[in-house]
Amino acid sequence: MIYAINILGNLRNGRFIMKKQYTISINEKRCKKCGICVAFCPKNVFEININTVPRVTAPDACIGCNWCYLRCPEIAIFVEKREAV
Repeated sequence: MIYAINILGNLRNGRFIMKKQYTISINEKRCKKCGICVAFCPKNVFEININTVPRVTAPDACIGCNWCYLRCPEIAIFVEKREAV
């Protein structure tokens, strides 16, 4: 049972909290490389270099807040909940 808790979530204050997982997609054709998604992400999921499309470098850190999606002026980023495996 401890193994299952480590894989699926955390036990906090006697409550089992499921770990949410998200898939982040960036449409490279629409992306204007402005970096707004990087700036607004509270969990530092993205990394960007000058004149490049942002890369998702920490997908497991994503909390699904959708700030990147909501702030993207080109609607070039999408956050989808992954199915539990």
